[in-house]
Amino acid sequence: QGPAVAAAAAEGASAAVELALSIAGMLCLWTGVMEVMRQSGLADKLSALLAPVLRRLYPQAAKDARIMDAISANVSANLLGLGSAATPLGLEAARRLAKRSPGVASDSLCMLVVCNTASIQLIPTTVASVRAAQGCAAPFDILPAVWLASTLSVGVGILACRVFARLWRE
Repeated sequence: QGPAVAAAAAEGASAAVELALSIAGMLCLWTGVMEVMRQSGLADKLSALLAPVLRRLYPQAAKDARIMDAISANVSANLLGLGSAATPLGLEAARRLAKRSPGVASDSLCMLVVCNTASIQLIPTTVASVRAAQGCAAPFDILPAVWLASTLSVGVGILACRVFARLWRE
């Protein structure tokens, strides 16, 4: 039994390293894409495209361009499925929102947390890289299911935020 356990442990460790490298490679690729978007001005255009929706979702933050820029960058990273790139951007947006109403979780801060937790992903890079590492011939064939599930979860989250915001005010 001992040699079999040792062999299985070594095999598992090797598979874990392969998976980690695959995920790291995909993360590097899409983080690079985000940087190219930023330097080419495409990120600013995406921010402008997202602005009307974000102003409606975050009305308390709409007056502060720096908060809206952080939220927009966070949403853009989430759309590309870059959770680890989105996290520091989301934390920056949350920090700025928290400064506007110290000691209280504002409606905008709650909305940010919910939208980050449920995030709509156009390109689920992490899941696709795991599928590719496991030998899947079409790692992105899950896109319709991801789009449906993430859109529904964000929609329900936004609805819940709005309902609870009204209830807490009463």
